[in-house]
Parts: sequence; C-alpha cells; structure tokens
Amino acid sequence: MGAMAEGGTRSTEVHDRREQELEFSRVVAFSDGVFAIAITLLVLGLEVPSHVSDLGQALRDRADDLYAYALSFAVLGSLWLSHHRFYGSLARFDSRLIALNLVYLAFVALVPFTSDLLGDYSGSTSAVVIYALVMAAISIAFGIQIRYAFRHGLVRSEVQPYARRFAGRASVVISGGFLISIAVAFVSVEVATYMWVAIAFFGPRIADALAGKRSPF
Repeated sequence: MGAMAEGGTRSTEVHDRREQELEFSRVVAFSDGVFAIAITLLVLGLEVPSHVSDLGQALRDRADDLYAYALSFAVLGSLWLSHHRFYGSLARFDSRLIALNLVYLAFVALVPFTSDLLGDYSGSTSAVVIYALVMAAISIAFGIQIRYAFRHGLVRSEVQPYARRFAGRASVVISGGFLISIAVAFVSVEVATYMWVAIAFFGPRIADALAGKRSPF
C-alpha cells in the first residue's frame, strides 16, 4: 500500500510488516548478520605471539587490546539490543527506512577497525577521536531511524504515545557524550575513554530520566 507525504506528494511505498514478513525478516536477518560479524571481528584483534616465555606478561602487554575489545563488545551488544527492540516495535516499513538502516550498519561495520586502532594506539588522540566520531555517527544514524519511523507512522499504535519523548532522545544524549569526549581527548585520552564507559552504562538511563519514563528502545 502507498503512503502520502506532507503537501500531497507521493512518498516511498510502505509495506505492512505482517503482509511482507519474509522481506522484513530479511532486513532484520541482514542487520543481525552485520552485528554478528562485527563482534566476531573484534576477537581477531586479540593476538598473542607464539611460544612466549611468560604468557601472563604477554597478556598484560595486550591490556589495551583487551580493553578495546571489552568496550567495543559492550557497545555493540547495547546497540544490537536497542536495534532489536526498535525493529520489534515496527508495524510497517518502507525503502527509506531500509536505506537509513544501511547507513547505520555501515558505521556499525567500522567498529572493529576503530577498536583495533584504539588497542594499537591507545595513547593516541587521533585513535580516540576516530573511535568517538564513529560511535557518535552510529548514535545519530539510529536516532534518525527512530525519528523517521515515528514521523511516518511506521511503529505500532501502542508505541506512538512515546513519540515526543523518545524519538531519538537517547541518541542525542549518547552521541552528545561521544562528541564531548572528543574535546576531552585533546586534554586527557584516559578521561575520554572513561567517559565512554560511563556513556555505555548511564547514557540510556539519563535519557529515561530526562523523559520521565523508561524508553521502549
């Protein structure tokens, strides 16, 4: 079925999720695959030289890589959960939402690369800035998807009352935190990375507190 955009112009075709379950499932499966591959690639950055005399010391020498892995795994896991809940709330979808999702996934696929940079150049401001920029871009891209879905009536009717409060609110808080950490990185790289941990754990809670309710995403 079709949908009419503001001003009476024809917009992209909207599909009911129940009528196009196979196509919708392919979109979700592809998204899950990107997340799964990104998480798997994080492990490939964890390498220990063969035949080391002191394995404990070798692992300690890889502390930065292990920290980058743990942080990125936590971030990707949180992103996947939010993405899963969001797509579970949809009643309809269209080609524009799928395109927005592809842009979002393009940034998600960059996480293993930025995680490697962070592990190999942990003291580098440039590595920290690149990591934070990618994370901010992911949050912004996800927020755009949410706002688009609410504005075009793609979410289920029981979720619609959350539109004003939750359409990208968490993404604004989280992306803003990552952007602020970029400025902090030029003063202290360590403080900037600690900020990311705080953002991962407390960002959604702050968004909920500002809204006065728990976000559905």
